[in-house]
Amino acid sequence: MMKTTIRKIAVVVAAALISLAVGAQNPYMPLWEFIPDGEPYVFDDPDNPGHQRVYVYGSHDILEKFYCGRDQVVWSAPVENLAQWRCDGVIFESKYDADGNLLNPEGIGDVLYAPDVCEVKAADGSKKYYLYPNVQDRERNNLVAVADRPDGPFVPCNFSKDDPRKTEGPFGFDPAVLMDDDGRAYGYWGFGRSRACELDPATMATVKPGTEIIEDMIPGFQSGDNTFRFYEASSIRKIKDKYVFVFSRSTAEGEEGLPSSNYTLAYCYSEHPLGPWTYGGTIIDGRGKELRPDGSYAITGVVNGNTHGSICRIGDRWWVFYHRQAGTCEYSRQAMVAPLRVDVKEGPGGYVHIKEAEFTSEGFAIEGLDPYRRYPAGIACYFTGPEPAHQEYPNVVYPGSHIGIFRGQYDGVGDPYAPQYNRCTMEHNTSGSVVGYKYFNFSGTYGKKGLQLSLNLTPGAVDGRIDVYLDRPSEDEGGVKIGSLAVKGDSRQPAATPVEKLISVSNLTHFNGKHALFFVFTSPTQGESICTLNDFCFVSR
Repeated sequence: MMKTTIRKIAVVVAAALISLAVGAQNPYMPLWEFIPDGEPYVFDDPDNPGHQRVYVYGSHDILEKFYCGRDQVVWSAPVENLAQWRCDGVIFESKYDADGNLLNPEGIGDVLYAPDVCEVKAADGSKKYYLYPNVQDRERNNLVAVADRPDGPFVPCNFSKDDPRKTEGPFGFDPAVLMDDDGRAYGYWGFGRSRACELDPATMATVKPGTEIIEDMIPGFQSGDNTFRFYEASSIRKIKDKYVFVFSRSTAEGEEGLPSSNYTLAYCYSEHPLGPWTYGGTIIDGRGKELRPDGSYAITGVVNGNTHGSICRIGDRWWVFYHRQAGTCEYSRQAMVAPLRVDVKEGPGGYVHIKEAEFTSEGFAIEGLDPYRRYPAGIACYFTGPEPAHQEYPNVVYPGSHIGIFRGQYDGVGDPYAPQYNRCTMEHNTSGSVVGYKYFNFSGTYGKKGLQLSLNLTPGAVDGRIDVYLDRPSEDEGGVKIGSLAVKGDSRQPAATPVEKLISVSNLTHFNGKHALFFVFTSPTQGESICTLNDFCFVSR
């Protein structure tokens, strides 16, 4: 507990010293942190009465060769500044049974998957926070823990009276919980098949006496139904008088002309917490699905993966929190966010309409990224190769550009967003590859003279060229070429030295407002990396 407290204080101090824009872009957490499955909630700040924070509860991809990890941490930010994220430390580990004995002889905790949290208010105004940590052990898969604060620590509260190693309750994979306005509570879970029940509010862990578990609350992806196609990732919200169930949907093969994928978050809505449900549509597609001029769709990011997240209203704006796959496997997922438009018609026969969000690099910086800030190249939201990438589970094979990750570099004391820690590159940029960012706001460069793009890269083994475009990655698609750089290959692989290059982009002065930015790679040599992109910014002399 002492270590967690020290870390939390260090991160808070560091956050006070850094630019307020630091954690605004996607991914919005530091790039050394891997928090997928984020469930966002706005709770009162227990250390700052009268103020609120956004808390994001997720799993923790620290095992590297498997999903998730053996602890869960929470990150939070003040609602008035969604760029100032801090780590509040470890909130739960499943290491001990009800008698205080180690669950595993090696002293390690259970693996914890995607969690959820529920705030319960007592009549006297006090609050309890229930954590559903999705323990990956059959004896404790339904474990529930409780705390007095939203940042924990959480302590198990539903151990069996008959066996100190077991917990009691209905929950299974990917739990979600809703405390309704009338004091009734509901639970949701499932993998492939969706299940739900009314909970006993006295325990927040067991089925309410006299009620039963609902099997197949919405149709699963193997049920023959081609609308809901529930896969996993249950999440529940109430908006006005409507209930919104968010889930990972497995798209059908050939749907929108694309391969089947469970990399999409979808939703349905109801006038009752347990249904019946009306399908609403896709909230966000993690593949970076893009509509082409000819009406077809193309994948501009990771070809497939999993997703889990939910929606949250912060102030007067709705957001969807989700994650992206980084690196070349399923086990390095990073927290992402996008603004949402949510329309609700109340009353019988009403509806919830959520417009599908766009997969971008902006995150909370919805006015566009600042071109004068230096960004890690790995915040790219668009990366394609000379041929489509393909999945060989749990890996993805990229003929071209992909995100490069760095682990273990943060010391837990310094500024978590400092450049030496906050690194993420774009690697394997072969001829025919494209790397893109949506969107930069060029209002600050409009009308300026002597504009240059300062690009830090590590040369590959072959000669090549990088062309820089606005709006689209080619003139045939309506893009505007603003600069070009010849890259000389370095035979000292893999020990090539990073270099800083300046690219003249003088005609950028004519562009105002938000535009996408693209790097297009060409080389006479096919299949070999021209360079690794490390980071970049725009400068004016």
